[in-house]
This record gives sequence, C-alpha cells and structure tokens, in this order.
Amino acid sequence: MIELKNKEQLDRMRTASRIVAEVLEIMKEMVKPGVTTEQLDRSAEQHILKYGALPAFKGYNGFPATLCTSVNEEVVHGIPGLRALRNGDIISIDCGAIYDGYVGDSAITLPVGEISEECYKLLAVCEESLKLGIVKARKGNRLFDISHTVQSYVEKNGMSVVRDYVGHGIGRRMHEEPQIPNFGKPGRGPRLEIGMALAIEPMVNLGGYQVESLEDGWTVVTKDRRASAHFEHTVAITENGPEILTRI
Repeated sequence: MIELKNKEQLDRMRTASRIVAEVLEIMKEMVKPGVTTEQLDRSAEQHILKYGALPAFKGYNGFPATLCTSVNEEVVHGIPGLRALRNGDIISIDCGAIYDGYVGDSAITLPVGEISEECYKLLAVCEESLKLGIVKARKGNRLFDISHTVQSYVEKNGMSVVRDYVGHGIGRRMHEEPQIPNFGKPGRGPRLEIGMALAIEPMVNLGGYQVESLEDGWTVVTKDRRASAHFEHTVAITENGPEILTRI
C-alpha cells in the first residue's frame, strides 16, 4: 500500500532530507585523489549525528557503513574502506538519514580529478535523466511516466539503465511502496497523488544494463565492467508539482 504523507510528516522528511543534502555538499568538497572512501564515510556520519539524526544505511540488513561509495564500474552498495580515490575515477555516493522517525535519501556521482570525456557525458546524462524524471512526478501522471522518461533520455544518448535495481517510495521506512523502475512504458502504474514521497534514482551504465554482485554480498558492478553513474533525490508530490526535498 502506498502511504500518503501529511504536512507534519513531510516536514520531518524535509529535515532528514536537508541533512542528507548537506552531507553530499561536504562530499563535493572532500572528493579528490588520495582521499579514502572510509574518510568520506566518517565525515558523513559525524555530520548526521551532529543534528541528532541517525545514518539510515548503517545496520540496514547488516550494511556496515553510513555511505554507499561505488567507484567506476561499481553501480550501487559499495562499502567504504581503505581504498584511496585516484585521478580519473568516478564515485557514486549514496546517503540516507533518519530524523524524528522519517527518512531522506539522495545520491550523486562525482569526478575525481580529471576524468574522461565519456565519463563526463555519463554523469551529465544520468543527472539530466533524473531531472527529467522528476518533472513527471506530478499529480495525475502515472508512475511509469517517470520510468519511461528516464529510459528514453538515457537510451537516446547511447547508454543503458540498470534494470535489477529501482527507486522506491520513502517515509517512515527507507524502502516503501511503490517501486520505481527506470524503464517501462508510459501511462502505466499507479496514479500519482498529492502526498506521495518518492526516491527517484536512475542508475546509468556506459555499456550494457546487466549487473552482478561481488563476493562481499553488497557491491553491485556492471557485468561488462564499464563505468556506471547514480543520481537520486527524495521528491514529494504537492499541489504545486514535484518538490525536491534533498536539496539545500
């Protein structure tokens, strides 16, 4: 069942989402060659705790960290550690926070130093596909209008959307109904209503859409080992259209 949020619930989500947005702004300043993913994770956790919030990912189904840090061909769920970022890498950073019982969730993909032209394009296409998908998150549209918009833009640019992992509803729990694929035919799925809160998150690959999990049981990589990008916002559907909650 899809839960519609009232004003008080959305206010709590706005606070949680603002904390996440601030963390990602800090990450933009920190990401550079030589920095380890563990350093990023430690800084993110400190910022979340400073507000009396909790990291949404840490302990979730046993996940050991505050951030998901996925580098190059890693799509999602990379575990922070001693790995030092290198010039030319790209890193997807996914962050969630719980404040007063409600969750905010957002992700960005950042360049590390100077990256290749095709990776710059990958990041640009993935981020733009998210923006275009969010435009469709308005009362009266169907859920798959979002999905189709993301897929169409990505494939028009010669890339592919991951099909094994999807966006999701969000609120008191990080993953609620409905699931939000990044592919599909328009005009299908639930009718979008005021009060819905959605985590829309395109995952875009330079190569094929096929992915697989590594032996750590968490990290998901592209099967062809080509680069992948991930952008995400928590979005509320309001009378005035989509409101991006995870934005400062």
